[in-house]
Parts: sequence; C-alpha cells; structure tokens
Amino acid sequence: MDLTRRSWVLAATGLTLAALAVLFARSQLLYGAAAVGAFLMYRQLRYLDAVRMVGDTLAVEQSVTSNHVDTDGETVVTLSARLSRPTPLGVTVTAIPPLFADGPAMEERTIHIEAGDRSTETTFDVNWPVVGRGTFSAPQVTTEDRFGLFRSAFERGTEPTVTVDPRIPRNVHIGEGGTQVTAAFGGHRSDRHGRGIDPAELRQYVPGDSVSNIDWKATARLDYPHVREYEVETDQQTILFVDQRGSMGVGSEGRTKLDYLREVALTVVGNAQRLSDPLGVAGIGPEGTTRWNSPSTDPAAYDAARTTLHDLEAIGTPDGDPSDEHTHSVSASRRKATLLAGDGSQFSSRIRPFLDDASGYVQQLAAEPLFETVRTRLTQLSSGSWILLFADDTARAELREAAKLGANEGAGVVVFMTPSVLFERDGLVDLDTAYDEYVDFEEFRRELSRIDGVSAFEVAPSDRIEAVLTAGRRRR
Repeated sequence: MDLTRRSWVLAATGLTLAALAVLFARSQLLYGAAAVGAFLMYRQLRYLDAVRMVGDTLAVEQSVTSNHVDTDGETVVTLSARLSRPTPLGVTVTAIPPLFADGPAMEERTIHIEAGDRSTETTFDVNWPVVGRGTFSAPQVTTEDRFGLFRSAFERGTEPTVTVDPRIPRNVHIGEGGTQVTAAFGGHRSDRHGRGIDPAELRQYVPGDSVSNIDWKATARLDYPHVREYEVETDQQTILFVDQRGSMGVGSEGRTKLDYLREVALTVVGNAQRLSDPLGVAGIGPEGTTRWNSPSTDPAAYDAARTTLHDLEAIGTPDGDPSDEHTHSVSASRRKATLLAGDGSQFSSRIRPFLDDASGYVQQLAAEPLFETVRTRLTQLSSGSWILLFADDTARAELREAAKLGANEGAGVVVFMTPSVLFERDGLVDLDTAYDEYVDFEEFRRELSRIDGVSAFEVAPSDRIEAVLTAGRRRR
C-alpha cells in the first residue's frame, strides 16, 4: 500500500496542528490533530479490508487471437476483469505487452471497474515486427480508495505467449499431379564395387582376392571361401540453377514462387552437405547469371550456398503467361515440317518456312537467360553432374530445352516447377478456371518427365493445390 500525495498533506496537517497545540498550549488544536489522525487510520483500515476483498474476488484474463504470427503481423488482445461481488474501490487493470512488440498507448490497453461495478473488458491490436517469442507480463492491477488517500498495485491474470515466425512458405508441397513425394532428389547410385559400407553382393573367393575381404560367416555356412563386396560411395556433383526473373516474385509477401523454390533448394543443400557432395549454385536474372558459386565440398561452401539462396530476389516485373507460351520443341517442328513436305496447298507453303527454321529457334533460345546459363556452365563443368532447375511454368519452351540440354550433358536433370495458377495474389477466386489451368500445367510437367533423364515435380502451397483438386473432383 502506498500513501498518495493527498494523504501526505493530511498527515502533515495533523502534525502541524499538534505542533501548534504544544507551542501555544491550545488543546483545541490538539483535538484537531487527533481527528485528522483518526480519520486517516479509519480510512486506511477500511481500504485494507477492501483491497483484501479485491484480491480474493478479482479474476483477470488476457487472451490473444493466435499464439503464432508472421513478422509484421498483428494479434488482437482481449483484456477482461471481473469481480465476484462489487467493492467500494475503483479498480484499474493495465495490459503489458512484451518489449519488442508494438502495442497501443497505455490508455488503450487499460480498463476500469468503477466502484459498485463488477466487470469490464477491452480489445486492442499488437503488432509484431521482430522474429522471436514474447510473453505478456501479468496485467497490473491498481486500486485506490474513494478519497484518493491510498493506492496499491499488484499483478494478476494470465500471461499468453506469442511466437513470431519469419515470413516463409508453409505446407510446401512437392509432388506429381497433386500427389506428395517424399524423396524427389537425393541418394547415390554406383555400379562400382570395392571398399564401402553398403553390401553389394556375395561371391566365391578367387585367386587374387584380399584375405581381408573374406566373409568368414558365409564361408563357414557355405563350406567354401566367399568374399563380401560393398558398393563404392561416389560423389554426386550437383548444380542448382535458380530462376529469379520477375515472374518468380508473384505471390504474397514471404510466400512467392521464389520463396517456395528456395525452401526446396535449401533442403538440397543440407542433403549435399550430409553426403559431402560437391554443390554449386547459379542465380539467373533477365540479363543472365546473377550469382555463381562453383561446386565445392568445403564446409564453408555449403554456408555460402545457403547465403546465396537467401539473398536471391525476383528481378524485374512479372510478365508472360503460360497459356500464351509457344511450347513446340525443335523436334516437334521438324516432324510437322516433314508431314507438310508433300502438301502443295497455300497454307503449307506459308507455314513451312517457320517450321523449317530450326536454327533460328536455337539461336532464339541461346538468348534466353536460363537456357544460356545452363549451356555455359555445363561446358565449364565435368561431365556427370546432376542438374537441378528451379523455375516456374512461364517460359515453357526455354525450360524444356534447358532440361533436354542438361539431360544430354549431365547425369540427369530434376526440375522443380511452380504452377503460376496457384500463386495468384488474390487467391483462387474461380476454382473451375484454376483447375483447367492446373491441368494444362500438369500436362507440361508430364511432358518434361517423359524426356529421358529428366524428372519434373511441382512445388506449391499444399492447401491451394488441394482446393484446386477438390474442385476438379467435384466437377467430375
């Protein structure tokens, strides 16, 4: 309990009257001092009884709409106070957010229970600009008697905790035709036998085999010396080509196409580090290669790859529409040209030059950043590298030919591709139209997967892809 300024003034008045009574030998002044002291004592006892009752009957609760929020997100806080029976005291309750949260002014997060009332509540917004975990302090309860002579403060109520997450993709789906896959890339394959840890085969001993390779348990069981061979572990050089052109920035903040593909790429980096595989990263913008990390197994190289991936941002404005993209390959154009070879119609004579000009098509692709970066880097790398392409479905012809080129020059190609229809900022407004566009995307993904040495997977928010597929099933 604290004395207010008003009580100190009264106490000083009583002491002054007592001093004057002694100084001037006036008993009337002494009676006045005694009256002031008695009044203060009476009010103090009444106040202490009322405070005990408040402490026994007051229930304070503060709650938040969500215990998890993204950076710069908001939560609505509800602060309520309730007395089981009225008291003659005024009760004030103030919420205290964590220090790193941006809350309103004290007046907006304070409630008052007037004397004779029993409950009240308020709501206010709290912004969370910093990643971390914050706990609200217990609300501070302040009481004051009706004459303003005494005041006390104590803490009472719940202490909710809010976890502030960075704005990153959630529920990342990697799959084929809406079906989730658990291992889109990883693991080693080897056709060579020798020293290793994975058993490959058991065979009879032949002269020249090392005695240390004899499997004595198998020899005792089979009555003839047998040698156990193991699969040799091989390094798998992996190159990540990440498209960061304007269309990769489509999506809500922190959950763009590039953000989703970045999460997959970071997983690949972790897998390569675990297996000590050489890893390289290339960023690709509108003008060509923006970042290049040469393949390396140095521990610092994996951290550098992560830093590069985190630093990549979409460059330029989104443009291009998958439905307008010319998707015919060189081989398809040549097949059609052959079919029209014997056709003497006016239509055939007009269209044949466009189908025959395969060299012009190749020159056009050579000017495209993704295709040109893959081609250039493959000429600088040793053969047998795994090529991982991270892109959307906007530049389909370029992506197809880049995948073919990588399959021809490397050990294989894995394409991680985001369907543009699932990243519209306004959400999936028309599910039927979205389903048709997703079907078109899926046909293109299957076309990529049919190329020898190429595997193609979709990367998207799992909730949106499920909504589109549900709409398709309902329509059928």
